Amino acid sequence: MRKLIVLAGCVLSASSAWADWLDEVSDLQSQQPHWVTPLVTVTPRLEQEYRVDVLQTQLPNGQLVNNYGNGKGLEMVVPTLPVEVAVSGPAYIDHPGHHLLNGYTDTSFLLKYRIYSENEEQGNAIVTAFLGGSLPMGSGTNVGTNPAAVYTPTLAVGKGYGIFDVQSTLGYSLPVADVNRIGHTLLWNTAVQAHCGSFWPELEYNQTSWQDGPLSGKRLGMVTAGFLWRHPLVKRIGIVLGLGYEKPITSYYPQEHTWLATARLPF
Repeated sequence: MRKLIVLAGCVLSASSAWADWLDEVSDLQSQQPHWVTPLVTVTPRLEQEYRVDVLQTQLPNGQLVNNYGNGKGLEMVVPTLPVEVAVSGPAYIDHPGHHLLNGYTDTSFLLKYRIYSENEEQGNAIVTAFLGGSLPMGSGTNVGTNPAAVYTPTLAVGKGYGIFDVQSTLGYSLPVADVNRIGHTLLWNTAVQAHCGSFWPELEYNQTSWQDGPLSGKRLGMVTAGFLWRHPLVKRIGIVLGLGYEKPITSYYPQEHTWLATARLPF
């Protein structure tokens, strides 16, 4: 009987702590705009959700490449602090019907620190600093793994204008070693969204410019058109589904196009 009482007390204590956690997260999120996270661009907003993405890319030679996961996973807000921690398991890369070796990508993480934010009733704007990174834990030779860890400091901003919002990030990758093999990249992403009931149609531009390394001097620009659908379920829990089509618009294009699908469970 004593063990049951102790167990019940532990369960109640854990339940109370979790409820307090969610209350503090709700308070932090109430101080920022309530847009939806774009398909490609990382939002400057603090999110708490589990996310899974699936991509199918067609290469210039017609080969299809499937990406299961796309470096997404669990995102958690730190209570009382304007901080988010995201940890993602490796994505699985599959080359259907081809002899290329399939495998897992590197493991990635992302830290966000929200510097400034005002919700829709105030300035409807946000500024956040990121520190992203990938760890060389992947397998296979054709899945986009790196021989060393790569860190990417990024500045993210967002501004709302009525039913529209613009979210943009600018980052620069810093390999800890093997710079001649990995190179540096300047990463710029911008998304423009409209809010129509439960739907968020969007248009994004994503650009990668390489410095050093085997791709030095090359630039890849991609345009993504898509939409997201967000629906509340119960209390903080909701569901977000999205679909997009990505097409390169620069002279350098290692892919013909990509279809993107996303499923998210905010909590």
